Amino acid sequence: MLYTSCLFQYCMFHKIHFQTTLTREVAYPGLCVLFVLSFLCAFFPDTIGGLLDTTQAWIYQKLSWLYILLVSFFLIFLMVMAFSRIGNIRLGADNSSPQYSFFSWIAMLFAAGMGIGLMYFGVAEPMSHYVNPALPTVANPAKEAQLATFFHWGIHAWSVFAVMGLILAYFSFRYKLPLAIRSGLYPLFKERINGRVGDVVDIFALVSTFFGIATSLGFGVVQLNAGLVHLGVLGESSFQFQSLIIIVVSGVAVSSAVAGMNKGVKRLSEINLALAVLLMLFVLVLGPTTFLLSAFSEGVGYYINRLADLTFNTFAFEIAGRGWFTSWTVMYWAWWISWAPFVGLFIARISKGRTIREYVIAVLLVPSLFIFLWMTVFGNGAIYIDRHWAHGALSALAAQPDILLFTFFEQFPLGTPLCVLGLMMIAVFFVTSADSGILVMNSISSHNKPNTPSWQNAFWGVLLALISIAMLYAGGLKSLQTMTLVAALPFGLIMLVLCFCLLKAVHTDVLYYSIKIPYGSKNWDGSRWQERLEQILTFSQKTDIQRFFHDKVAPAFEELSGELAKNGIDAQILHGQRGALSMELQIAHDRVRNFRYGVTTERLNISDYLIDDDNTPDVDHNQQYVPVTYYSDGRTGNNIQYLGKKEIIVDVLREYERYINLIADEQKAMMFVDKGKYHLAKESEA
Repeated sequence: MLYTSCLFQYCMFHKIHFQTTLTREVAYPGLCVLFVLSFLCAFFPDTIGGLLDTTQAWIYQKLSWLYILLVSFFLIFLMVMAFSRIGNIRLGADNSSPQYSFFSWIAMLFAAGMGIGLMYFGVAEPMSHYVNPALPTVANPAKEAQLATFFHWGIHAWSVFAVMGLILAYFSFRYKLPLAIRSGLYPLFKERINGRVGDVVDIFALVSTFFGIATSLGFGVVQLNAGLVHLGVLGESSFQFQSLIIIVVSGVAVSSAVAGMNKGVKRLSEINLALAVLLMLFVLVLGPTTFLLSAFSEGVGYYINRLADLTFNTFAFEIAGRGWFTSWTVMYWAWWISWAPFVGLFIARISKGRTIREYVIAVLLVPSLFIFLWMTVFGNGAIYIDRHWAHGALSALAAQPDILLFTFFEQFPLGTPLCVLGLMMIAVFFVTSADSGILVMNSISSHNKPNTPSWQNAFWGVLLALISIAMLYAGGLKSLQTMTLVAALPFGLIMLVLCFCLLKAVHTDVLYYSIKIPYGSKNWDGSRWQERLEQILTFSQKTDIQRFFHDKVAPAFEELSGELAKNGIDAQILHGQRGALSMELQIAHDRVRNFRYGVTTERLNISDYLIDDDNTPDVDHNQQYVPVTYYSDGRTGNNIQYLGKKEIIVDVLREYERYINLIADEQKAMMFVDKGKYHLAKESEA
């Protein structure tokens, strides 16, 4: 770490020029924050750890309800996005197609999101809930253990990742902004996202991603070391062996990251998913198969049945379960939020071309269902074996997750090959988490610039390895983990703001793509095109609208009312019915609503983008006025600024024909009956 810091300082002071895309606004301040926090955690682990533990305990005790509401909101938000018409929007151009096959996409989602965690907690968490349930009075600890594990690793966890990934993918591929968290704030801050606000958000994401990966890799290296000791490959768990593991795995991760997304990360993810399926099938076939399949079916049903209750439960009325609630559920929600920048950025990078509906459904359901099956096979399998085969040997190790997985494998006929396969999976998960994290950190620190030099990926991999080793040596990994979890709450609130920005953006998107050809151009035959061009390039003011009423609307109404009078129909021309600049042609009736064809004036704001652009029509004011029609049934009609006198007459006759046809139909005429006039007519007849 000291060598890396000195190298950067030397290069900066001596102005050594080398190709780099690292940004001064994000990369250098981010590195300074990383070094300072790492230094504090490494040299003052007890002081910093105590302070962070106190802060974390206070947040969990006082604000646990906020974590629950945040994650619940993210899930509901995604459901609304997926199952409304917004779900049809594609993450990219309307004609774009997915960049990766469905299998490759899911494999990368799975490997980047929870790989090491599944290996570490697959047996340990269900067993822990079984031994120490949330409430001591639960009737079936094994069933409740499965439910709690499903809840912590299921759609709620993936909703946090999915929200972040959706925001980033939408603004990057749809709005053509950089693939950075700051881009999600564009509807709120516009171009100011390129200033200090955006820099602070990206620095926060960079630091959070780095420490999140570092602490997760800490779990992986400890378990990998314990597995090697269990198999007799290593004599003991020691700092030297753990450092060697970090160096070897980081080297492979750097090679994968340098190879790029399409080669290294994609291939490793596919290999890892295949190994995961193979390992799970081994355990399923060699274990209590019928029980596990039955438990999976019943567990999914129980989870769906309890979903609403679980989503909003804060143990407000079960004081005995508050400790379990904050230690598990709140801790997990904070952990998933802290991982959201990393996993969200990675998911966004691989999701171009998917529709929002396809994205949400796949990201929430596919990994969740696989995890449910995984946790059932390993967690329920361990509980069953502990009850029937091992006579409590596994539950006795519930507090030692490092070796619990390998002790579980030892209960099978092919225990040693299973342990070897498990070690291979942990190593590959280790690599896929690290290489995807390296790519994400390089992306954040370089504003997602293309064609970044290979040495930058190597730099982040080396830095990750060095700080992880330093934290292992000094005992500061726990402090880093706590710091990451404490930072999750403010970032969760930032995600809430990002959701608001996404809603605002998709609303504009729907309006943009639902806009129709101007009403006056639908049936235009191309005549008077020079006059039409002049109208298009002119943004009407009040004087222009007054001239439009005087030259076109009034003559059209007068000519039409004269012709109606020849046919015995009295038509009146009224002024000011809807504001000073309005005019209406009205035909009175006794039993049904009067026919009305009116033209009023609407005031519209002109976009700053158009005003500031050099190659657009000159605009003297930031507002324009347009003539808009309205009708008998209260409908607001169309902008008729491009219509001439004869075209306005045609438009009135079109509406009058519709009106006559409607009141001629007995069933439809009921809608046009003027109820007040009808009762007055009845009273006069009486």
